[in-house]
Amino acid sequence: MNINFQTQTGTLQLRRWPLNQPNTSLQAWDAADELLITHAIEAINQFAATQQRQPKVLIINDSFGALSCALADCQQIQVNDSFLAEQGTLYNRQQNNLSTQNLNQITSLDTYPDADIVLLKLPSNHSYLQYILQQLAKVVNDKTVILSSAKAKDITRNVMTMFEQSLGPSSASLTVKKCRLITSQFSNKPQQAKTVTFPIVWPLEGTDFTVVNHANVFSREKLDLGARVLLQHIPQMQDHYTVIDLGCGNGVLGLKLLQQDKQIKLILCDESYMAIDSARQTIANNLPQQLAQCQFIIDDCLQKQTDKSADYIICNPPFHQQQAVTRHIANQMFTDAKRVLKQGGHFRIVANRHLNYAEVLQRLFGNCRQLAADPKFVILEAIKRS
Repeated sequence: MNINFQTQTGTLQLRRWPLNQPNTSLQAWDAADELLITHAIEAINQFAATQQRQPKVLIINDSFGALSCALADCQQIQVNDSFLAEQGTLYNRQQNNLSTQNLNQITSLDTYPDADIVLLKLPSNHSYLQYILQQLAKVVNDKTVILSSAKAKDITRNVMTMFEQSLGPSSASLTVKKCRLITSQFSNKPQQAKTVTFPIVWPLEGTDFTVVNHANVFSREKLDLGARVLLQHIPQMQDHYTVIDLGCGNGVLGLKLLQQDKQIKLILCDESYMAIDSARQTIANNLPQQLAQCQFIIDDCLQKQTDKSADYIICNPPFHQQQAVTRHIANQMFTDAKRVLKQGGHFRIVANRHLNYAEVLQRLFGNCRQLAADPKFVILEAIKRS
């Protein structure tokens, strides 16, 4: 794994978070970071020369802190929806002996502050991008420098229209290392854009429930296919069980567990701030009388949970981190689940058939059975035995 990141401000050693990822071809930055940093340094120097002070920089969607570390001398506000991105930034700044006194980390749900320079790494989720642009439009002005970057293939005509309608005139650079830079000029009268209200609320088919989805939560307006299959195989709980919905997303699995009307303690965990808030609202809107049975925890898998504390864990694991396809998050979920389960505790997941998670669970738990299958998904369960 390449950890040496060469920038105009020096060489940094950057690692992806969590550490010890098995895919050694992945690194903690990409060419879009490099392009954004080059133009950010120019903008920072120009601002300092003309304004006789250092600018306040707003950094959005900085996956592992590459932007934050490269521009460490500036007063920064970093916005992320990802707890892992926050932790990765703090780790990389510490490893490079960079103070965090000028770094203020806020979540995707916090109100954006005003800033002199805005740096945005485009998310792959267009709903989240629309949300970000709508929030920016409330705080930027015609003097704000707004720079965004992504792979060239991701800067489509629709994306450029979103920028122009939300902020104002925007242009994309020529391609550099398969990436492009978007420069935007805020206009008090941008093109008329249809404002999307977030979070979105949609009916859960076959029930009287509604589901709340913030902009960056998977499956924007309908049930995702994996959750649909797992909902058909939700285990029956017993009173006083401690149950964990690991990677809870919008909380739809937890909702169905609570519908059994058992006196369970339900812990909903996710690394996305928008997911946790979506799950909280989903349950509060539908089963408010059972909200007291729930804990909503932002976490790196189950790092905040104690050993041998859960009776049942259910999970619809991801197979990607940011835009990289990788199985290490799922593997960490499985390892954490075994640690957190009590003896005799159950771990039930839905998985794409081709991922061969049955073999992984068999090696880890010493057992695994397939409960159901369709052409795309399987339901698997392992039991923690002594």
